[in-house]
Amino acid sequence: MATQHKTGDARRDDLEGRNAVEKIREISQQCPICFFATSVRTPGSSGARPMTVQKVDEHGTLWFISGIDTHKDQELNINPEVSLYFQSSERAEYLELHGRATVSQDRQKIEELWQSQFDAWFEAGKKDPRVSVIQVVPEEGHYWDSENGGLATGMRTMLSNFFLQPQESRSSEGKLRP
Repeated sequence: MATQHKTGDARRDDLEGRNAVEKIREISQQCPICFFATSVRTPGSSGARPMTVQKVDEHGTLWFISGIDTHKDQELNINPEVSLYFQSSERAEYLELHGRATVSQDRQKIEELWQSQFDAWFEAGKKDPRVSVIQVVPEEGHYWDSENGGLATGMRTMLSNFFLQPQESRSSEGKLRP
Protein backbone atom coordinates (compact mmCIF):
# COMPACT_ATOMS: atom_id res chain seq x y z
CA MET A 1 0.00 0.00 0.00
CA ALA A 2 1.24 3.51 -0.81
CA THR A 3 -0.04 6.87 0.35
CA GLN A 4 0.94 9.74 -1.95
CA HIS A 5 0.81 13.51 -1.55
CA LYS A 6 3.10 16.45 -2.30
CA THR A 7 5.01 18.27 0.45
CA GLY A 8 7.26 21.18 -0.46
CA ASP A 9 9.54 20.16 -3.32
CA ALA A 10 9.20 16.41 -2.86
CA ARG A 11 6.40 13.96 -3.51
CA ARG A 12 5.41 12.21 -0.31
CA ASP A 13 5.01 8.48 -0.86
CA ASP A 14 4.52 6.48 2.35
CA LEU A 15 4.98 2.77 1.67
CA GLU A 16 3.73 -0.29 3.51
CA GLY A 17 4.03 -4.05 3.13
CA ARG A 18 5.33 -5.31 -0.24
CA ASN A 19 5.94 -1.74 -1.55
CA ALA A 20 8.08 -0.91 1.51
CA VAL A 21 10.05 -4.16 1.11
CA GLU A 22 10.71 -3.37 -2.57
CA LYS A 23 12.00 0.12 -1.68
CA ILE A 24 14.30 -1.38 0.98
CA ARG A 25 15.60 -3.90 -1.56
CA GLU A 26 16.06 -1.25 -4.26
CA ILE A 27 18.12 1.13 -2.13
CA SER A 28 20.13 -1.56 -0.33
CA GLN A 29 21.06 -3.11 -3.70
CA GLN A 30 22.19 0.29 -5.02
CA CYS A 31 24.38 0.70 -1.95
CA PRO A 32 24.74 -2.48 0.13
CA ILE A 33 27.04 -0.79 2.66
CA CYS A 34 25.29 0.90 5.56
CA PHE A 35 26.13 2.32 8.95
CA PHE A 36 24.91 -0.28 11.42
CA ALA A 37 24.22 1.45 14.76
CA THR A 38 23.42 -0.41 17.94
CA SER A 39 21.35 1.28 20.67
CA VAL A 40 24.00 0.62 23.34
CA ARG A 41 27.79 0.92 23.30
CA THR A 42 30.24 -1.31 25.08
CA PRO A 43 33.62 0.10 26.22
CA GLY A 44 35.85 0.66 23.20
CA SER A 45 32.96 0.77 20.71
CA SER A 46 31.55 3.75 18.84
CA GLY A 47 28.19 1.99 18.56
CA ALA A 48 28.18 2.45 14.76
CA ARG A 49 30.17 0.73 12.06
CA PRO A 50 29.99 0.12 8.32
CA MET A 51 28.47 -3.23 7.40
CA THR A 52 27.57 -4.87 4.08
CA VAL A 53 24.12 -6.32 3.59
CA GLN A 54 24.43 -9.87 2.29
CA LYS A 55 20.76 -10.40 1.54
CA VAL A 56 17.34 -8.79 1.80
CA ASP A 57 14.71 -11.52 1.81
CA GLU A 58 11.09 -11.45 0.62
CA HIS A 59 9.94 -10.08 4.00
CA GLY A 60 12.41 -7.18 3.98
CA THR A 61 14.67 -8.84 6.55
CA LEU A 62 18.31 -7.84 6.15
CA TRP A 63 21.13 -10.35 6.71
CA PHE A 64 24.75 -9.67 7.69
CA ILE A 65 27.85 -11.77 8.44
CA SER A 66 29.65 -10.81 11.65
CA GLY A 67 31.91 -12.16 14.38
CA ILE A 68 30.42 -13.46 17.62
CA ASP A 69 33.29 -11.85 19.57
CA THR A 70 32.76 -8.31 18.19
CA HIS A 71 31.45 -5.29 20.11
CA LYS A 72 28.47 -5.27 17.76
CA ASP A 73 27.36 -8.80 18.60
CA GLN A 74 27.90 -8.16 22.30
CA GLU A 75 25.86 -4.94 22.12
CA LEU A 76 23.03 -6.75 20.32
CA ASN A 77 22.89 -9.30 23.14
CA ILE A 78 22.34 -6.42 25.58
CA ASN A 79 19.72 -4.63 23.43
CA PRO A 80 18.63 -5.84 19.99
CA GLU A 81 17.38 -2.43 18.76
CA VAL A 82 19.35 -1.15 15.75
CA SER A 83 19.34 1.66 13.20
CA LEU A 84 20.70 1.25 9.69
CA TYR A 85 21.69 4.22 7.50
CA PHE A 86 22.24 3.86 3.74
CA GLN A 87 23.37 6.40 1.16
CA SER A 88 23.58 5.80 -2.57
CA SER A 89 25.47 8.73 -4.06
CA GLU A 90 24.87 7.53 -7.62
CA ARG A 91 21.14 8.26 -7.48
CA ALA A 92 21.04 10.45 -4.34
CA GLU A 93 18.99 7.90 -2.40
CA TYR A 94 18.96 7.63 1.37
CA LEU A 95 17.40 5.05 3.65
CA GLU A 96 17.03 4.98 7.41
CA LEU A 97 15.72 1.80 9.04
CA HIS A 98 14.94 0.97 12.66
CA GLY A 99 14.38 -2.57 13.81
CA ARG A 100 15.44 -5.50 15.93
CA ALA A 101 18.42 -7.73 15.39
CA THR A 102 19.01 -11.36 16.23
CA VAL A 103 22.49 -12.90 16.41
CA SER A 104 22.92 -16.59 15.64
CA GLN A 105 25.49 -19.06 14.45
CA ASP A 106 23.12 -20.88 12.12
CA ARG A 107 25.53 -22.91 9.96
CA GLN A 108 23.03 -23.24 7.12
CA LYS A 109 22.57 -19.46 6.92
CA ILE A 110 26.33 -18.89 7.14
CA GLU A 111 26.78 -21.29 4.24
CA GLU A 112 24.12 -19.44 2.22
CA LEU A 113 25.56 -15.96 2.84
CA TRP A 114 29.29 -16.75 2.78
CA GLN A 115 31.57 -14.95 0.30
CA SER A 116 35.27 -15.60 -0.21
CA GLN A 117 36.22 -12.09 0.96
CA PHE A 118 35.18 -13.07 4.50
CA ASP A 119 38.20 -15.40 4.62
CA ALA A 120 40.28 -12.29 5.40
CA TRP A 121 38.49 -11.93 8.77
CA PHE A 122 38.02 -15.57 9.70
CA GLU A 123 41.07 -17.87 9.67
CA ALA A 124 39.04 -21.07 9.33
CA GLY A 125 36.71 -19.57 6.69
CA LYS A 126 33.01 -20.28 7.02
CA LYS A 127 33.76 -23.10 9.47
CA ASP A 128 35.38 -20.64 11.91
CA PRO A 129 33.57 -20.90 15.27
CA ARG A 130 33.58 -17.09 15.55
CA VAL A 131 31.35 -16.53 12.49
CA SER A 132 27.86 -15.23 13.26
CA VAL A 133 24.84 -14.15 11.30
CA ILE A 134 22.86 -11.04 12.14
CA GLN A 135 19.23 -10.89 11.08
CA VAL A 136 17.63 -7.43 11.17
CA VAL A 137 13.86 -7.22 10.96
CA PRO A 138 12.97 -3.61 10.14
CA GLU A 139 9.96 -2.20 11.97
CA GLU A 140 9.92 1.25 10.40
CA GLY A 141 12.01 3.56 8.30
CA HIS A 142 12.21 6.58 6.05
CA TYR A 143 13.61 7.06 2.56
CA TRP A 144 14.58 9.97 0.36
CA ASP A 145 14.89 9.39 -3.37
CA SER A 146 15.98 11.83 -6.07
CA GLU A 147 15.26 10.12 -9.40
CA ASN A 148 18.18 11.59 -11.34
CA GLY A 149 20.81 12.02 -8.68
CA GLY A 150 22.70 15.03 -7.41
CA LEU A 151 24.31 16.35 -10.62
CA ALA A 152 21.17 16.08 -12.74
CA THR A 153 19.07 17.69 -10.03
CA GLY A 154 21.60 20.53 -9.74
CA MET A 155 21.59 21.11 -13.50
CA ARG A 156 17.78 21.12 -13.60
CA THR A 157 17.72 23.70 -10.79
CA MET A 158 20.28 25.90 -12.53
CA LEU A 159 18.39 25.82 -15.85
CA SER A 160 15.00 26.49 -14.28
CA ASN A 161 16.46 29.47 -12.41
CA PHE A 162 18.12 30.80 -15.59
CA PHE A 163 14.89 30.60 -17.59
CA LEU A 164 12.78 31.65 -14.57
CA GLN A 165 10.69 28.53 -14.91
CA PRO A 166 9.30 26.63 -11.94
CA GLN A 167 11.16 23.41 -11.35
CA GLU A 168 9.22 20.18 -11.35
CA SER A 169 10.39 18.01 -8.49
CA ARG A 170 11.40 14.47 -9.36
CA SER A 171 12.17 13.42 -5.85
CA SER A 172 10.10 11.52 -3.35
CA GLU A 173 10.30 10.62 0.26
CA GLY A 174 8.23 8.74 2.72
CA LYS A 175 7.81 6.50 5.69
CA LEU A 176 8.32 2.76 5.38
CA ARG A 177 6.42 0.05 7.24
CA PRO A 178 7.42 -3.39 5.96
